[in-house]
Amino acid sequence: MTLTLDRPAAIPVDGDRVVAKVAWRLVPLLAAGFFVSYLDRVNVGFAALTMNKELGFTPEFYGWAAGVFFIGYCLLEAPSNYVMHRVGARLWLARIMVSWGVIAAATAFIWSENSFVVLRVLLGAAEAGFPPGVILYLTYWVPAAQRARILAGFLIAVPLGSAIGSPISGMILSTMDGVSGVAGWRWLYFLEALPSIALGLVCFFYLPDRLADAKWLAPNERRWLEAALAREAPAHEENYWRALADPRILTIGAAYFGLVLALYGLSFWLPQIIKGFGASILAAGFLTAIPHGCGAVAMWLWSRSSDRRGETVAHTASAAIVASVGLACAAYAPTPVLAMVALTVAALGSAAALPTFWSFCTSTIGATDAVVGVALINSIGNLSGLAGPYFIGVIKGATGEFSDALLVLAAGPLLGAAMIWRIGRASRDARK
Repeated sequence: MTLTLDRPAAIPVDGDRVVAKVAWRLVPLLAAGFFVSYLDRVNVGFAALTMNKELGFTPEFYGWAAGVFFIGYCLLEAPSNYVMHRVGARLWLARIMVSWGVIAAATAFIWSENSFVVLRVLLGAAEAGFPPGVILYLTYWVPAAQRARILAGFLIAVPLGSAIGSPISGMILSTMDGVSGVAGWRWLYFLEALPSIALGLVCFFYLPDRLADAKWLAPNERRWLEAALAREAPAHEENYWRALADPRILTIGAAYFGLVLALYGLSFWLPQIIKGFGASILAAGFLTAIPHGCGAVAMWLWSRSSDRRGETVAHTASAAIVASVGLACAAYAPTPVLAMVALTVAALGSAAALPTFWSFCTSTIGATDAVVGVALINSIGNLSGLAGPYFIGVIKGATGEFSDALLVLAAGPLLGAAMIWRIGRASRDARK
């Protein structure tokens, strides 16, 4: 896309090149932050391989306690986004990253059920606002037409956090167990928290708050980007908090709940599912990386397909259906190999749906409602992080198997796909 500014002797500007410069400047740091935050969020799945036995945690308690992270997380996301919009991303995102790193490291010192629950709630409260804050921040820099693939560059940290983090977690758990008389799962929590603190400090000194601070863009490139974003901005500042009562935003949040139900269920339980196939802790770490690695590739390719076609609804719904089918097939796969194939399909669909969903979301609700609306949608959706692991824990505790639990998870993406399709059709009808 090449546009010429409406002024005498204007220099032609390659819009795609400008957006690419923005992406290369901002997305790697933000994605690295999300990578380590997601790792701090879900490494509990690996810690549980030995922590549960040492501390006497039952499957039901573990499933619930792992998910209480999302209580503080969901309650504080909308206020966090509002504060970030007011004080700037540089300060606020750095604060989030340092505070969650400190609390994640403190989890290494838990001694009981109560201490585990308290720190999981505090970790969620500390991290609240980071993903929706970054999604909102990127709308300040990236026009809607290029947004899906740029969001994919950030959201790819979700599957990569598991694909790369799983072998690392497995190795720490195996090799550090007993070092200095400390259990491996305690080393896991402590060591994987340190990068969050370091990246928070980098964020404070590196991240620009506004387009006017982007001295690494040429003046004509800044003018082009300002003009492109101005065409999508509201004519005047409105009431950001009206999003809390907007039925459309609440419905999109419910759809997101269904989409990510499977994602969180797998994130917290997949290491234990794979270990149940007879794998060692170290092998489980590498095998867990396979579904998430495939999900990362699918996310990147699917988002580029979405941008090329200028379409997000069918891309999101179809990816969610793939995730649902994969989970249903995994529930009754007759062999571990077929179960791994089905789980990989499920992870692939779950990951591919994320960037196209958020591209659809941010373009549908508009710039004003995005300030609080993005956080509200993320909050509603992430309640599945409490529901998914808990359902699996209860069903696993009652039956001793994961099959029925995977079927419950399969219903989430399927319902999410139906709701996204309906919302997209209503939006198209409204524009006619």
